[in-house]
Amino acid sequence: MLGENGAGKSTLVKILAGSYRPDAGEISFDGTSHAALDPILAKKAGIAMIFQEIADAPDLTVAENISLGRWPMRHGRVDWQEMRRTAREAMELLGGTDIDVDAPVRTLSIGQRQLLEIARNVSGSARILVLDEPTAALSSSEVDRLFATVERLKAAGVAMVYITHRLDEVTRIGDRVEVLRDGYLTLNEPVSAVDRAMMVSAMIGREAGDVERPRDNPDFGEIAIEAESLTSGSVFSDVTFTCREGEVLALYGKIGSGTAESAEAIFGLRGLVTGSIRLYGAETTAQSPFTAVRAGLGFLPADRKREGIFAARSAAENLAAPSWPLMAKWWFLSTAREFAAFLRWRTDLKIKSTESPGQLISTLSGGNQQKVLLARWFERQSKVLLLVEPTRGVDVGARADIYEILRKTAKADQRAVVIATSDGEEVVQVADRVIIMDRGRITSELVGDDITSGALALAVGN
Repeated sequence: MLGENGAGKSTLVKILAGSYRPDAGEISFDGTSHAALDPILAKKAGIAMIFQEIADAPDLTVAENISLGRWPMRHGRVDWQEMRRTAREAMELLGGTDIDVDAPVRTLSIGQRQLLEIARNVSGSARILVLDEPTAALSSSEVDRLFATVERLKAAGVAMVYITHRLDEVTRIGDRVEVLRDGYLTLNEPVSAVDRAMMVSAMIGREAGDVERPRDNPDFGEIAIEAESLTSGSVFSDVTFTCREGEVLALYGKIGSGTAESAEAIFGLRGLVTGSIRLYGAETTAQSPFTAVRAGLGFLPADRKREGIFAARSAAENLAAPSWPLMAKWWFLSTAREFAAFLRWRTDLKIKSTESPGQLISTLSGGNQQKVLLARWFERQSKVLLLVEPTRGVDVGARADIYEILRKTAKADQRAVVIATSDGEEVVQVADRVIIMDRGRITSELVGDDITSGALALAVGN
């Protein structure tokens, strides 16, 4: 199932899960039709939701999580032996035999925890799985493992609704593709009958071209940021690069390659063992995000919901937060100044909000939330942007907007933009230069028209 943010995907599957009640229509399974489902009836029908935000109990063991809510009892006590047996059977079905069922869940990787979520539902007799962007935070090896799990579940007769923004995944594991746009079904075909252009056009309502290199002529200014021999324990070592005014530099590699971690260290979120950082020739070391912001750095984290937005606050407050010290007058901050900042950027960045600047940011789509987070650094007038996975969980239309915004702010505003990403198409479409990393080290570099999907795949060993 494909569609831009706000197309209606989440509403549709929440109706299936019994969280929402439809205004019309019917839901049928096992030959029985229902005007609506409630969560209990949906669970009895074997419908299970696997959300992108993992909802496990990290301090309990794998076995305890798999049987969560239905621990086996014997003579009034928990039957631990039966619980472990159930967990091992579920993990064997999904190819997770390397996971210790007695291990605390907090010690597992993101990919292993996602496998655990699926195991919990499969062991609970789930017959229909709805997976919402399950690969958003997975490494390539974890993605391979997840797809092998999907194939096993298909063979076992489990039906799956797989929501994604990654079009290559559709052709890799899908049997049929449905596209929603503005709440309407715009495409419903066997995967074998469609191509990428058809899917994109169905999502955005217009023709879409292939992945292309940017066509603007590079005109770079002075070196804005220079990192030399950065090392952070076993995470990454000897990372050296420069980025000039007007340049978009990509640090590219698989998740865990050290790209995101390097950006975090420069922004003061991760400690450095050795190395130096210079901004416009002056050596600086960000001891914390606070000092990094004051030095002129802006940062976009990979996990927008947990580390980027203040979900309980308005879009205007989220945008203005780093600029509060500049906006305040006599130590007081007015809502009018925050609203003015939001309105200043809403049109330029195509931020779609249905209400006033006081609208909660949590009610905006993922793509619009990301644009607000970008605007906060434009408002702060940060000269160097460090962006980690800037289009993760963002639909095709918003992704194109963000690419345009990044190219524009680099060229027109002479900002230095450093992107840490695992998305090869993103690199091709936005980067002037790319540094490839693997296992914490820089392995190669590509410039200009040498940056192609094939060259990137070869560089990271895919």
